[in-house]
Amino acid sequence: MFNLMKTAILMAAITALFMLLGQALGGQSGMMLALLIALGLNFFSYWFSDKIVLRMYKAHEVDESSAPQFVRMIRELATKAELPMPRVYLVDEDAPNAFATGRNPSHAAVAATTGLVRALSESELRGVMAHELAHVKHRDILISTVSATMAGAIGMLANFGMMFGGRDSNGRTVNPLTALLMAILAPLAASLIQMAISRSREFEADRRGAEISGDPQALASALQRIQRFAHGIPLEAAERHPETAQMMIMNPLAGGGLRGLFSTHPSTEERVERLLAMAVGH
Repeated sequence: MFNLMKTAILMAAITALFMLLGQALGGQSGMMLALLIALGLNFFSYWFSDKIVLRMYKAHEVDESSAPQFVRMIRELATKAELPMPRVYLVDEDAPNAFATGRNPSHAAVAATTGLVRALSESELRGVMAHELAHVKHRDILISTVSATMAGAIGMLANFGMMFGGRDSNGRTVNPLTALLMAILAPLAASLIQMAISRSREFEADRRGAEISGDPQALASALQRIQRFAHGIPLEAAERHPETAQMMIMNPLAGGGLRGLFSTHPSTEERVERLLAMAVGH
């Protein structure tokens, strides 16, 4: 129930951003048009955003005939977590990473890059996929998937406004500086909303994922290994769609600048420290 309330708050906040951006670019009529677009996107993203994200990453579904060991691992972990079996996907990317998506545990999917499967030991991979199933268990997946879709739409609307400008309710052309500021500030505000939701969520998914896999140390080791690889291998799909970065177990975007300052993930060092503390008491 709490996460459903957070989803509603998220949708309301991003709808308000849409309306502000619409007003800045088109006055009262622009605000009303932005409201209609936002309401349509809220409905669409609730039902279809998981399919959009999976298509962005060109993920392909696998089963026990095409990836038997990996799918059996997910099935075993889902049973331990008392979850329905999710759909399982692989993403053909060398950068090691993983994410979960869907609107609820009965309509969930987990995805891993082929680079992740190659780079990690079996126990480390179990830890990572247990982390993703923890997101499913906590119903985080709807929040992350909807926020990714909506934040991406705000970015596109802002870019459109910056390129083509707009008119206020009296038909006057919008000040280009106003359009430029809104094009910068609106996506930034959407990112801040995502960040506020995402950071605390990762700690809890680490904790619950370690309990599901039964090996906090393996998950800690996986996070360290993913971070080492992530510095040198870009995740191309995430670079094309940065609004989806907060869905990943590790921030896949190149660090530095605003991307580093407004990271949606807590530091790997702090995550590892918490997991190792769990391992001591395990």
